Amino acid sequence: MPFITPPYEAEPSKPSEEPSEAQAEGVKSAPGEREVWPEPIEGGTGAQLVALLRYLTQTDVHTYAFSVAANVILSLFPFIVLLLTISRVIFHSPAMVTVVSQLMYSYLPVGQDFVMRNMTLLVHPHKGVQFFSVGMLLVSSTGVFLPLEVALNNVWRVTKNRSYLHNQAVSLGLALSVGLLAMFSIGVSSAQQAVLGFLFMGHTQNIFYAVLSKGFLSVLATFSSVMLFFLIYWILPNRKIPALAVLPTAIVTGLLWEGAKHLYILTLPHLNFQDVYGPFQISVGLMLWAFLSGLMLLAGAHFSATRHAMRMAHAAEAD
Repeated sequence: MPFITPPYEAEPSKPSEEPSEAQAEGVKSAPGEREVWPEPIEGGTGAQLVALLRYLTQTDVHTYAFSVAANVILSLFPFIVLLLTISRVIFHSPAMVTVVSQLMYSYLPVGQDFVMRNMTLLVHPHKGVQFFSVGMLLVSSTGVFLPLEVALNNVWRVTKNRSYLHNQAVSLGLALSVGLLAMFSIGVSSAQQAVLGFLFMGHTQNIFYAVLSKGFLSVLATFSSVMLFFLIYWILPNRKIPALAVLPTAIVTGLLWEGAKHLYILTLPHLNFQDVYGPFQISVGLMLWAFLSGLMLLAGAHFSATRHAMRMAHAAEAD
């Protein structure tokens, strides 16, 4: 029987392991791993908003936001005590103490009088309170930024989170940056009030001074919010992200956050927290606002990541 040679079968082609140009930009998520960027969303802004709403309905997103909210509440009060202590004990500046109170009135949507009255009572030159405030900030800031890093890494498709010690270092650096930003805002606002007082020749009890002073404080608070969002979006993910990829989103998120805060203040009387939670209404109101703020932060991160992926895809097609 003659030997019949079987027909030649070509080996199935293997998918190329080389990353596309859209995925090759930037640094690798981890040593030895291929860079992966978020998938671009076709269909324009409407499709991106639909994808954003789907993202916000994921259970993981709510888990991260609740974790961040709890640790924000834990870190808020030591942070206020620390700012008041620095202003009163180190700088001996009643004007800076007043500005701290005014800034907290701008940031807190509920219970401003209660919070500031009790925080002021804790400020005295005893080192025990100062050390406790610093210690609580170190612990709670880690609790804020650790789940945020995991959430932002998921948004940016980072395959490897930082080690525990590395995350601690980044968290402390961000906490220090937030503190410096707050002290800068306090110093600038205090100087602005001194200049306005000089220009008005000490006649500060009038509507023009109040409008100018409050307007400047609102602008300063908004600027601080935008910078805070920018630092978190830019530094916290475990990958190199172009600053211009997150700066526009940080600006928009900061402005939306300010608008949402005023809307939340208008909505609070209709939520009847007093009837349901009694004396705990302030804590519940602050916790709910911190949770909503966490959702807004993660929404901004998702939107900036998908927009950046779209720009990279268009750049790759153009090449």
